[in-house]
Amino acid sequence: MEWPLGLIVPVQDPTPFSVFTPEDWPQSLGQVRAAGYRVVELAVTDPQTLDYDSLRAMLDHYGLQLVAFTTGQAAGKEGLSLSSPDIRVREKAIARVQAHAKMARRFQAIVIIGLLRGKSGNLSLLFESIKECTQAYPEVRFALEPLNRYETELINSVAEALGLVELIGADNLGLLFDTFHSNIEERSVREALTLCGERLFHVHLADSNRWIPGFGHFPFAELWEALEAVGYQGALVLECLPRPDPVWLLSENEVRRRLGLL
Repeated sequence: MEWPLGLIVPVQDPTPFSVFTPEDWPQSLGQVRAAGYRVVELAVTDPQTLDYDSLRAMLDHYGLQLVAFTTGQAAGKEGLSLSSPDIRVREKAIARVQAHAKMARRFQAIVIIGLLRGKSGNLSLLFESIKECTQAYPEVRFALEPLNRYETELINSVAEALGLVELIGADNLGLLFDTFHSNIEERSVREALTLCGERLFHVHLADSNRWIPGFGHFPFAELWEALEAVGYQGALVLECLPRPDPVWLLSENEVRRRLGLL
């Protein structure tokens, strides 16, 4: 199966997982398409500052599909957390996720719940926060991302994420599988993805050292076999440090070659 590949473009604040800067993000969309990619993920701190019509026009101009919104910058910049015991912080985080969902609904894009869950916090409060978001926007898909133990105390593995997903019981809540985090936390890529099954909504790619794929030791061949086995039909978005050289990311064909997809 030929899954569409994409890059992350930051819109308001920089991210270490992109070759682009937020100041030039409209032009960055053109660079993504010129590099041969068909999809894009936007790193957006506050979607309420985005104009839908302008964004739609730019995506259409470059022939790009917006597949997901990443939300974690609001955690780092503003300290927002869906699991915070401070109700004011938690309510702001919920409102922010719902603002993402309002925008994502118009693009049929996924809303990622990564670091916005909090580095530490109350799991029951996280449950209630995510449930509130999924119920408010049942037509939008939300992807909970297992993150490694060094970045958060909450939800490190696929099994833990699925436990929360199943407890919430919302059809529009699934998982994001990130190869970097899984390399740390999962015993087996194949077992973890088999466990995800139809709850697998989105995939992030990085090598074992979080560099560009092909410059570490992550077993990508095993990943492709497992994705085929579960019938994954979504996109693959590169969320890696642009190392050893950003130029390796600016050719979709070269990335596919390094991934073993050509």
